[in-house]
Amino acid sequence: MTARFYKIFIILGLAAISAAMLLFWLYWSAPKNLEVDFLDVGQGDAILIKAPGGQNILVDGGPDKAVIKRLAENLAWWDRQIDLMILTHAHDDHVAGLIDVLKRYRVKKILYTGAVHSAPNYLSWLKIVRDQKVPLIIIDKEQAINLGAGLKLKILYPDESFLGRTVDDLNQSSIVFKLIYGQSKFLLTGDAGEPVEKKLLAQGADLSADLLKVGHHGSQYSSGQEFLEKVRPKIAVMEVGKNNGFGHPSLRTIKRLERIGAEIFRTDKAGTVKIISDGSQLTVK
Repeated sequence: MTARFYKIFIILGLAAISAAMLLFWLYWSAPKNLEVDFLDVGQGDAILIKAPGGQNILVDGGPDKAVIKRLAENLAWWDRQIDLMILTHAHDDHVAGLIDVLKRYRVKKILYTGAVHSAPNYLSWLKIVRDQKVPLIIIDKEQAINLGAGLKLKILYPDESFLGRTVDDLNQSSIVFKLIYGQSKFLLTGDAGEPVEKKLLAQGADLSADLLKVGHHGSQYSSGQEFLEKVRPKIAVMEVGKNNGFGHPSLRTIKRLERIGAEIFRTDKAGTVKIISDGSQLTVK
């Protein structure tokens, strides 16, 4: 009886392993989509990009530990790696949550501008980054990063070095970049305001995009009409907290987006906004 039970156990085990291998093969051989999750972290930015090549890219981390909960909701329990972290700028509502991300996830590489800022959360983030010896890459010029599987990250701004410099308005040092996957284009602007928008317009940058992450949480000082006319997004996403004390988003910004025909999604109303691209069409979940 014991021998028979042992044989059945072996057969069932082999069957389970075969099924797991088949599912694994089907998963990795299936066509991949690009997924961009605008995480609901309150009044702040945190964007999780799940690349078709399998990488996890985290853009900013919001104002507190809420990002950890949102990452757990949108990544498999065993997936504890952030292949690329991007800090658009050093304000608390973008950097504070990244401190806990560094403590709980293995971060392989970081992009940032190196601008000087004395806020405690930024200094704490820098210390952990250096203690963990995470490679830091300074963004100081336009460049394209090939992420594989047809996905490209194109840096549009800054086009000058902020390394070691104190910037009067940190928002205007925000990293602005496009994600390009097939025909799908996402424009992510951090908290960049109209001064940066006007600079990009003057340089003749290709700003066209299917989706715009609205600058500075929908502030009236971002998303100028001329800028929006060049971007012409079908979808506009605002990362904003409920009943925030800044009056974000501005009614003026909402009206400007409506005038160009963009469909607006807000994390304060919809929670996390998940966008899927197959390289040609965007699906909102």
